[in-house]
Amino acid sequence: MTMNFDILRTARALSRHAEQRQALIANNIANADTPGYKARDLPPFAQVFGDGPQVTPLRITRAGHIQSTDSGALFQPMDDTGAEAAPNGNNVSLEREMTKAARTRQEYDMAMGIYFKSLDILRASLGR
Repeated sequence: MTMNFDILRTARALSRHAEQRQALIANNIANADTPGYKARDLPPFAQVFGDGPQVTPLRITRAGHIQSTDSGALFQPMDDTGAEAAPNGNNVSLEREMTKAARTRQEYDMAMGIYFKSLDILRASLGR
């Protein structure tokens, strides 16, 4: 009997997406008054995950390991062009960022709910 754990992989990828998006949102909020700062965001999860499976980056565990040029981000950030720029060139809208943060939290909660319910089903099927 083979078991398909795609639901767990998808839930993990969604939680990683939400984690990285929340970090970008926090960075945008922190730079809300920085002249010339451009807000950044991630593409929607459905669009990114549909492009293929995400690959976990390699970790450097010894001094002789080659460092990756990728900073560990699985999803590539992009400029958030939805907001109008202020006279100082900054386009961060705190209201928009807070709305995105709440939506991202909901995505994370959904991913964790799917993950834990899937584990409950797996445990029940094993008789535990």
